Amino acid sequence: MNHILRPLLDECVVVYLDDILIYSRDMKQHVEHLLRVFEILRREQFYVKLSKSEFALEKVQFLGHIVSAQGAHVDPKKIEAVRTWKTPENVKELQQFLGFANYYNWFVPQYAKLAAPLTNLLKKNTPYKWEPKHQEAVEQLKQALTSAPVLVLPDPKRVYVIKADTSDEAVGAVLMQDQGNGLQPIAYLSKKLHGAELNYPIHDKEALAIVIAFKAWRCYLEGRRTTVYTDHCSLKSSNGIFGHTSAWLGS
Repeated sequence: MNHILRPLLDECVVVYLDDILIYSRDMKQHVEHLLRVFEILRREQFYVKLSKSEFALEKVQFLGHIVSAQGAHVDPKKIEAVRTWKTPENVKELQQFLGFANYYNWFVPQYAKLAAPLTNLLKKNTPYKWEPKHQEAVEQLKQALTSAPVLVLPDPKRVYVIKADTSDEAVGAVLMQDQGNGLQPIAYLSKKLHGAELNYPIHDKEALAIVIAFKAWRCYLEGRRTTVYTDHCSLKSSNGIFGHTSAWLGS
């Protein structure tokens, strides 16, 4: 289905397996988009079941999210599911909880940092011993998911803003835009640090966060004006940047 509707992807269509989401700015444009999709489906001899279709909605439930003109937020049914999730009693149950939480990680600031005690428990040859720090991590993730913000939809005509965040165990960033109501989040990302990364000085960690952000959000940022907020003056120009930090920024 992605191949067939490729000409409309990133313009007015999102496809997941056999689910098609068509988005438009107004009703006139929506009718035009529908006709274009139907024409392609008819040409390729694909059929849409009317009883499973909905049209001209102001908001739609899609893949565990509620999407509207205001942005995207976690489906309330999923929020209730995580609120009542029982404490994982073994590795399999912990993997299930983290799989659920990770699906919505782009709504959660510092997700990797919050989840670190739990992901550490899944390391090879690590006995499954539940401690207060693990329960605290579960509760923090539950709180973050049940209070997740509405993420605004990106506007390619506006300036993007990236702000990096670092901690001892993880780095992260938030992608934002001011669409008339001050800076609002579009997405969050984070990465748990491993090996030598844990010993990086703070400015190297922040540089790593910035590089990861540009790579992850390249589809939005490429060719677009972007402002990066950093606490480290050394990252504001190439002067004084050496070693792997220079290589990262050069990439």
